[in-house]
Amino acid sequence: MPWWHADNYDANAHIIGQLTELATAEGVTVSQLALAWTLAQRDYIVPIPGSRNPDRVAQNVAASDIALTAEDLARIAAIAPVGGHGGRGTPSPWL
Repeated sequence: MPWWHADNYDANAHIIGQLTELATAEGVTVSQLALAWTLAQRDYIVPIPGSRNPDRVAQNVAASDIALTAEDLARIAAIAPVGGHGGRGTPSPWL
C-alpha cells in the first residue's frame, strides 16, 4: 500500500495535521470526522468501527449526528484528494 510507504510519512503527517485542525474546529475528534466523512460518501456505506472502550463507542455513535457541509467535504477532499498526493495513493476510489 503506497500510502503507508516510509517515503510518504511527511505527507501523511501533514494530512493528519490538517484533518485534526478541521476536527478541532468542528468540536469533534478526528475519528468522528472520519466516520462522518465515510457516512457522507454513499447512502449504502455503513462503517463498522470497533472499540474496546465504552467512551469510544459513544463517540463513534455520536459521529452519526455530525452533518458535514458541502464546504467541509470539499475541504477534506482538498486535504486528502482521491488518488493522493504524488505516489502516496489513497484508497478512496474503492468507495
